[in-house]
Amino acid sequence: MKLAVIGGGSTYTPELADGLGRLAPGVTEVVLVDPDTERLAAVGPVSSRIMRAHGHQASVRWTTDPEDGIDGASAVLVQLRVGGQAARNRDETWPPREFCCVGQETTGAGGLAKALRTIPLVLEIAEIARRRALPGAWIIDFTNPVGMVTRALLGAGHRAVGLCNVAIGLQRYFASLLDVAPEAVTLGHVGLNHLTWERAAFVDGTDRLPGLVATHGAEIADHVGTPRAVLENHGLVPSYYLRYYYFHDEVVKMQRESGSTRAAAVAEIEQELLKMYADPDLDTKPELLSRRGGAFYSEAAVALLSSLVSDTKDVQVVNVANDGTFGFLDDSAVIEVPAVIGAGGPVPVPTTPLPPLLRGLVAHMSAYEELAVDAALRGGRDRVATALLAHPLVGQYPLAEAMTDRLLAENADFLSWA
Repeated sequence: MKLAVIGGGSTYTPELADGLGRLAPGVTEVVLVDPDTERLAAVGPVSSRIMRAHGHQASVRWTTDPEDGIDGASAVLVQLRVGGQAARNRDETWPPREFCCVGQETTGAGGLAKALRTIPLVLEIAEIARRRALPGAWIIDFTNPVGMVTRALLGAGHRAVGLCNVAIGLQRYFASLLDVAPEAVTLGHVGLNHLTWERAAFVDGTDRLPGLVATHGAEIADHVGTPRAVLENHGLVPSYYLRYYYFHDEVVKMQRESGSTRAAAVAEIEQELLKMYADPDLDTKPELLSRRGGAFYSEAAVALLSSLVSDTKDVQVVNVANDGTFGFLDDSAVIEVPAVIGAGGPVPVPTTPLPPLLRGLVAHMSAYEELAVDAALRGGRDRVATALLAHPLVGQYPLAEAMTDRLLAENADFLSWA
């Protein structure tokens, strides 16, 4: 089986190579596709060495040509970042400084900017896959904003699944607190990408989440960046990203005062990683990679790939079309929930209705995502402004108008219509 990795020059890639080397014996060829030849020159060889160190015999090569990389692929994994960390740094800088709104790469204006830059390019890649990949090939999207990118892919008729590492990270975390194997924990994970809650954590059919909150509440609260009272009052564990909604003003204040961004920190880590990757003796993923983000990405990606190809019908948390799962959303909305994974694609597991606390924010964000995808697909200042006006973290007409002009100015080089 041939796997094409779009954005293969990413510093994430050795993490993926480690997972493939340990967990994916059926992969026979890996092709890393990236326009950055210098990154490929460092990331390609170390990824090959890591797989060899695990005894995996798949060929690993790299190319700047997506047509060549995707040709004959059984699956296409997308992990690209348009504009790199420099564009991300701008997304995280101007919203809090100039408009007192959260600066983060998937929430608020930063997330919309990333969607506008990313969705058109991912759809171009998907069209190449339609022509050059094997019939029935799957596109697995790890590129943020995952929910919106997946919505655009599905809307264009592609066989696509979105993947985020939030759920697998919490599964591993809960398992460590419970002292059980990770696969023993089944999450009651609901919401949209980067807008999710854990409603349950089942072990052998028993929900252990209430006990976890009672005995480890302070630790869990610290882990997800939320006061303990949020967990105890509502019986839910929100993902880390809910802090941008629940504690918006506090986060903005911290961002304005710190003068630093996550993008700047990641850029420094990436430079160190690339130096490490250039060492011809390195054949294991360095510990520093864990600080890059994307923990357990390789396990999640390999598990999803294996299940799609092998028709295993196991349950994994993915981004998938709603298709009636939440009655208050359109079928075309993309949600992040446990789904049965097989050769025919993911099928959401039936779940109990969302309570109003969750339902309201999910509906609000899903409407924003619909408008954001439309703006990315069709362009136009008015569509961008309308999307920002619909966002719960913006939602004021003068503010949305002003932020639109700033967003378009920052991204004029990436948007042909801007």
